[in-house]
Amino acid sequence: MAPRHQKTSTKIEQVADQFTNWIGSPSSIVVHTILFVAAFGFVWLGAELNTVLLILTTAVSLEAIYLALFIQMTVNKNTKSLADVEEDIEEIAEDVEGIEKDIDEIQEDVEEIEKDDEEDDLHDEATMKTLNELQGQMQRLMEDIQDLKNQKK
Repeated sequence: MAPRHQKTSTKIEQVADQFTNWIGSPSSIVVHTILFVAAFGFVWLGAELNTVLLILTTAVSLEAIYLALFIQMTVNKNTKSLADVEEDIEEIAEDVEGIEKDIDEIQEDVEEIEKDDEEDDLHDEATMKTLNELQGQMQRLMEDIQDLKNQKK
């Protein structure tokens, strides 16, 4: 079945999807590790520790907010997708029920045909028996006629 409700994504949605995919990748882990090490590297270069921690804490807090938003966006997409799949499954179940009914009707038709065939076979047997009896009677009549002809001679 074709996917339902296919909606074209906006540019923002496409960027968000790409970013969400990247966040869950090994390269994201590497980049985050480098950024955290670099932040503490500024302390070794002479920056004040409190300033570095303030900036790092603010950045991590903002990142956590955005990650929560991206996670919710992904959950919403998956929920919508599951709802579509559920609809498809319900339609398939209805189709299967319809097919089962059709199969039951076909089975009844086959049983009726078999019954008719049995009745036809019984009728054919009765007809053959009657024809055989008639043939026997005809042969006896022919013999009687032949005897009568022979007697007249």
